[in-house]
Amino acid sequence: MSDLLQEAISFIRTSYTESLKTEDDIKGRIEQITREINDTNKYEHTYEELVYGAKMAWRNSNRCIGRFFWESLRVIDKRMVQDEEEIVSALFEHIDYATNNGNIRPVITIFKQKEQEERVDIWNHQLIRYAGYDTEYGVIGDSSSIEFTKQCQALGWEGKFGPFDILPLVFQLDSKRPKLYEIPDELVKEVPLTHPQYDWFEELQMKWYAVPIISGMRLEIGGITYSAAPFNGWYMGTEIGARNLADEDRYNLLPVIGERMGLDIKRESNLWKDRALIELNEAVLHSFKKNGVSIVDHHTAAKQFKKFEEKEAYNNRNVTGDWTWLIPPVSPATTHVFHQQYKNEILKPNFFYQNPPYK
Repeated sequence: MSDLLQEAISFIRTSYTESLKTEDDIKGRIEQITREINDTNKYEHTYEELVYGAKMAWRNSNRCIGRFFWESLRVIDKRMVQDEEEIVSALFEHIDYATNNGNIRPVITIFKQKEQEERVDIWNHQLIRYAGYDTEYGVIGDSSSIEFTKQCQALGWEGKFGPFDILPLVFQLDSKRPKLYEIPDELVKEVPLTHPQYDWFEELQMKWYAVPIISGMRLEIGGITYSAAPFNGWYMGTEIGARNLADEDRYNLLPVIGERMGLDIKRESNLWKDRALIELNEAVLHSFKKNGVSIVDHHTAAKQFKKFEEKEAYNNRNVTGDWTWLIPPVSPATTHVFHQQYKNEILKPNFFYQNPPYK
């Protein structure tokens, strides 16, 4: 029995059983898939299988603390898309649907399955991301985007060399030349950051985009790989406030905030970084809520994850997890996750990292 058929049978048995299908349904579908694989060395998922498989992939994502909402994922089937214009239209549709004027909706758009020469490859790590420019005066913008920004420039994109330039979409269809498209301004919702107590915070002119749409991972369901399957939930505040804007190799805002707060940033023992970090995270949560954009704080997210664990236990499923990713980067010991142990076992369906096509 081929590896593909084994993966397919495992997925069908699990998903059909969870969906309360009969044993005859399961056997009939496995027979059909077996014939397809014997004839073509592949098989096609039904729409129902695609939807449930994508939801299972979210449920099995060991690094995600937001899995309580896995069943609410909206699945957009774009496997029949055949040209570049249809692809970019689908990506714009995803951004618009997910953003929903700030009331963020979890959604995944799935393009055709990966074969040797036939596939869709998205170059962006996230559909919306800020550019990073490595200049003689230092990095401008997001340093994590420097390499991809250079690729965009090589394809003819001209950035404005600002700290928050939205990168274009870049993708390939069937290994053809990459296509580059600017994202229309009206599709990108951004949140200007202010603080509920510190009026000077607004003077920093910081902002962040509303929706984190991961587009650099592949989706695997029942042995079938979808190389392009951008997906999103909504932000947990610490992703922005404790990492994107705070990390020394990203926007490195803590020294600026610490000085504005009047703290002595030359002395580690006074915990100035911790104080600045809390205020930055409060600003992120305050600003998103003020602008009507969905976001969750890490304490609420941890409580939601506890409910996810309880629901999975009720359904006799073990919760797997990568503890190093599940604990929040701010005050982790105040959440139950910090005090739990999780088996970091990879279950399928799931999302997997893949190298960008330009590497």
